Amino acid sequence: MNNKINNYLLSNFFKTLLNCILLAIGLGLILNLFEEVEFFKNSNESLFLPILLTLSYIPNLIFINLMPFIVFISAMWFFVSIKHNNELLTLKVFGYSNVKIISLISILAFLWGIFILLVINPVTADMVKYYEKTKSNYSTDTDHLITINRNGVWIKEKKGNDLYIINSNRLESNYLINVSINIISDGNYVKQRIESKKAYIQSNKWILEKPKIFKFDGGDNIFTEQREKLEFNSFYNVEKLNNLFRNLDTISFVDLLTENKKLVNRGYEKTTVSEKINSFFALPFFLSLMVILAGIFTINNRNANNINYLMIAVLSCAIIYYMKDLSVALGKSDRISPEISVWIPVIIISLINSIGLLQINEK
Repeated sequence: MNNKINNYLLSNFFKTLLNCILLAIGLGLILNLFEEVEFFKNSNESLFLPILLTLSYIPNLIFINLMPFIVFISAMWFFVSIKHNNELLTLKVFGYSNVKIISLISILAFLWGIFILLVINPVTADMVKYYEKTKSNYSTDTDHLITINRNGVWIKEKKGNDLYIINSNRLESNYLINVSINIISDGNYVKQRIESKKAYIQSNKWILEKPKIFKFDGGDNIFTEQREKLEFNSFYNVEKLNNLFRNLDTISFVDLLTENKKLVNRGYEKTTVSEKINSFFALPFFLSLMVILAGIFTINNRNANNINYLMIAVLSCAIIYYMKDLSVALGKSDRISPEISVWIPVIIISLINSIGLLQINEK
């Protein structure tokens, strides 16, 4: 009998969760599609491309960034439904306490979080990668492009009639390591190459240390020049590159765990990678705690109506969202450890839940 009741509760909650996910996806598609159509309004592309890009962007937003709030609203919806249908009293007759019901649903939310990390996230990461790569191809600023892959940092810049292709092994503090700059003329031949072990890029005026300059005359002659320092004006500096490196949505949880050392060597900040890994680890706990919080608000409140529940859901989501935002901001400003900043909202919600569960258990 208990197995049948457990299956009934879990299946009904999961149906509610899927309905909320579908609703969130629908709203996200509509809202983001307007933005993509606006981006492509001056191009000759059909509506198919904005729709495709929207479909590539929304899953990561829903399953990674907004899932805690979707789970919270789903849990409130579920607990309200079993209260209004008097199923809660029936469950108590069969020995199901308030805490047992909430715990059962919270365990399912925890397992759902693990499923997202191991199965869904690798797919959404590839979709975000496709989204960014495709959109960059249609950027109006095609004279200045950058890509980061396993071969290091690649930068394309256009100056006058010359094309500059810059490659570096990695970004290290304010320096690009092992820099190679190929200057290609409008006749599509390399007329000059500059190689340097290190380039200081704090500002847009780079300083290349002990550069070796190779000049080509278009024939077989190569002229070599060695200098102590060389200034190179670029569209990029360390701040712009760091902003690009901070986008880890294109890398899945599994890849972050298995390749975090390679990512750091490639130029990603160690604290940023660690913060992202911790945020992934925190996701299942966050989902589980949001279920418990929803149960405290609903099961513990006997006189609230649907409008009250809606107001509680909206207000709670707003408070938790800004609490997460504030915690991350403190981490980025080095006031607290970036890794700890990820877990502070989880710890605070855990403390709130522990007090609420004690009150629920008495009823």
